[in-house]
Amino acid sequence: MLDKPAPTGRSLYIGGSWRHPLSGRYAATLNPGTNQPICDVAEASAADIDAAVAAARAGFRTWCQVPPLERGRILKAIAAVVRENARELAALDAANCGNPVREMIGDAAIAAAQLDFFGGLVTEMKGDTIPMGPDAINLTVRQPLGVVARILAFNHPFMFCAGKMAAPLAAGNAVIIKPPEQAPLSSLRLAELIGGLLPEGVLSIVPGGREAGAALASHPGVDKVALIGSVQAGRAVMKAASDTIKPVLLELGGKNALIAFADADPECVAAAVVAGMNFTWCGQSCGSTSRAFIHSDIYDTVLARLPAKLSAFVPGLPTDEATIMGAIVSGAQHARILDFIASAKAEGARLVCGGRVPNDPRLAGGFYIEPTIFADVT
Repeated sequence: MLDKPAPTGRSLYIGGSWRHPLSGRYAATLNPGTNQPICDVAEASAADIDAAVAAARAGFRTWCQVPPLERGRILKAIAAVVRENARELAALDAANCGNPVREMIGDAAIAAAQLDFFGGLVTEMKGDTIPMGPDAINLTVRQPLGVVARILAFNHPFMFCAGKMAAPLAAGNAVIIKPPEQAPLSSLRLAELIGGLLPEGVLSIVPGGREAGAALASHPGVDKVALIGSVQAGRAVMKAASDTIKPVLLELGGKNALIAFADADPECVAAAVVAGMNFTWCGQSCGSTSRAFIHSDIYDTVLARLPAKLSAFVPGLPTDEATIMGAIVSGAQHARILDFIASAKAEGARLVCGGRVPNDPRLAGGFYIEPTIFADVT
């Protein structure tokens, strides 16, 4: 259960107000820890994105004229609001994306720090002066792009929303955020909390799926698009943005490797293997070391130490402050991971530990998997 109710604003935040989607479409957003619906949230269509871009362009014309120090002051005021409401925002994220609430409090702190940092950086957006002779000098002046769209991932919903809007807002841009389809609630709550601090249209929150994301990437009124997501999604955004030749910023997934040589301490290697796999996030992190290459001289010694290291990670309800490892974000992802586990077994990999759905009755119905490591993988 949420300590506080879901946000009142469950539609589209455009032009400083809440609007129902033009299509009338709403979809349930779930608590992956229980597989129970929390509330229905709007799904933006391409027509809604048109409205958001129009509002953002109008807001940009106001915001870009606001003196940098005032923009910085507002960003720092937003940071203060985030800190004041960190526990509520963390609880929303834990209930909506499945990551442990104790970790999501840290996400809120990181977002506030990013807002403060870029709020203090506004006076550093300086141009150059270039002497061209005794009677001439060239000047360069930095200007904001216009409207920046950010398409977010589900593993750090609030941190990505609040933190990643800081730089473009500090530079004088309007920002349109499409929160993750699986976990939009903390972004919507942020709009409720800070809407009055920014001029109308400067910040828009448009929950939705692929249609909304594609419309943002391809829209001629969007001057830059940034995505945090999968490689497949990155390709799609880059293609959609190519017609308007807009700048694209992609932060994509990875298959990061830990490499341990023969002279490495097996105890340190075992600890690093488990820590790097981000089991707290159920491995749902682009920074996870999802592969480990261990020298044959220490291979068996390292493997023997992994089960004890892994015992600290016990799946639990994401909203319980004692939980260290949360839930998979959705039923689709849960099924996909179980398929990976089955295929690894079928292809001859050796299961070192985990690989099952927990039998804890408190977790029945939710999307949980034990922390899992395979060895002898080809």
